[in-house]
Amino acid sequence: MRKLGLIGGMSWVSTHRYYERINRIIQRDVDQKASAPMLIENLDFRPLYRLDTEEKWANAADIITASAQRLSDAGAEMLLIGANSMHKVYRDVAARIDTPILHIAECVGVAMKADGIGRAAIIGSSNVMTESFYRRRLVAHDVDLLPPNMSYVADLDRIIYEELMVGKVKRDSERTLKSMFTRLESDGAQAIVLANTELGLIVDVDANVLPIYDAMRIHAARAAEWIIGDK
Repeated sequence: MRKLGLIGGMSWVSTHRYYERINRIIQRDVDQKASAPMLIENLDFRPLYRLDTEEKWANAADIITASAQRLSDAGAEMLLIGANSMHKVYRDVAARIDTPILHIAECVGVAMKADGIGRAAIIGSSNVMTESFYRRRLVAHDVDLLPPNMSYVADLDRIIYEELMVGKVKRDSERTLKSMFTRLESDGAQAIVLANTELGLIVDVDANVLPIYDAMRIHAARAAEWIIGDK
């Protein structure tokens, strides 16, 4: 098996979900006693939390690049950035290191195109929902995206940053997401992209009327395939 490098800590909850998901797939598809060859750098999330200026994003790119280089130097042959929002700096980081980085939205786009999804809605933090760095990757795979519903942004940022990223799971937030999905379906969405790595804590991906594309699960599954070497 090949060695993966995971840039984590954004949040630790997300990193835990990646680690568990990847290893469960390896155990299922390789051997019950197998574990994934992985290097993980769990970053301090404080300087990367809720970035809101170009200067802060430039600093984030430096932090992620340095982490990527350390993992590469330690022997990682493929890298993951364990956060949807941090893919805003993907191009900058990828241009500064030699080791390939598996892009989360590319993995989601491939999966949706294979399933024939024509129209979808993105649910995630404000920058993922509203900025082009994530949306254009899905559009490139022929997925038509509903415009972001700005009335959802404040609730989603509160749920993500104040609850899920610190390990809090609340029933009220589960109900809020279900209501959003119902309204998005009435707006014409054929599927929901869960473009936040912690939202899976309050969304039952397998028990919704609309198909739910959990970006973290798809990203982790593709990483596990790469580790095994099937593709």
